Amino acid sequence: MKYWNGTEVTEFYLWGFGGQRQLQPALFTVFLVIYTTSMVGNTGMILLIHTDSRLQTPMYFFLQHLAFVDICYTSAITPKMLQNFVVDDKSVTFGGCLVQLLVYAIFATSDCYILAAMAVDRYVAIWFNLTFTVSVVIFSYICILAAILKMPSAAGRKKTFSTCASHLTAVTIFYGTLSYMYLQPPSEQAQENMKVASVFYGIVIPMLNPLIYSLRNKEVKEAVKMIGKKFFTLGQNC
Repeated sequence: MKYWNGTEVTEFYLWGFGGQRQLQPALFTVFLVIYTTSMVGNTGMILLIHTDSRLQTPMYFFLQHLAFVDICYTSAITPKMLQNFVVDDKSVTFGGCLVQLLVYAIFATSDCYILAAMAVDRYVAIWFNLTFTVSVVIFSYICILAAILKMPSAAGRKKTFSTCASHLTAVTIFYGTLSYMYLQPPSEQAQENMKVASVFYGIVIPMLNPLIYSLRNKEVKEAVKMIGKKFFTLGQNC
């Protein structure tokens, strides 16, 4: 019979920003506000697209699913992080850590594919008006820019580019942060930078996406105004 000399791993300790104990109340407040804004913004985007018939197009179909995926993958890590800011026991079970990692990885990967599908959708839309991976996004936007530059009207080029500006902003932030995380040379400072970048990637970006698509999108702003008028009318009738 063979005997193995080893210790079974049953839990991990998530230190995160644990070294800055005096900043933990402030960090808790900041990340709670970000998480709440992200949940409200993405949930609102889903409900808005679902209720407004003018937004029943392929682009908004993907945007609705992007909002759902953002809710899922930020919720995989943020509640536990918030908990660690207010409790002394920062441990997580091996099974809990594994589930958290799998859920986060699945939905973060889904985010990449949805962004790629949205890029292809924008390219197809622009191409016919004229006549799952990072490479798909880059290739699609090269084709989009080439198609826009071929348009004879400056006003037409501006209008067409504005329809892609929101998605291009979201893609740049998403993959820019991801590239920053993985292209840094290994060092002690790089580890601290990775913490900040991973927080931005996993918590801040899901909050920014609904803001980017709502603030730069005329159709979404008009839908928000329409729903606002309906609520105002109902309030007056009551």
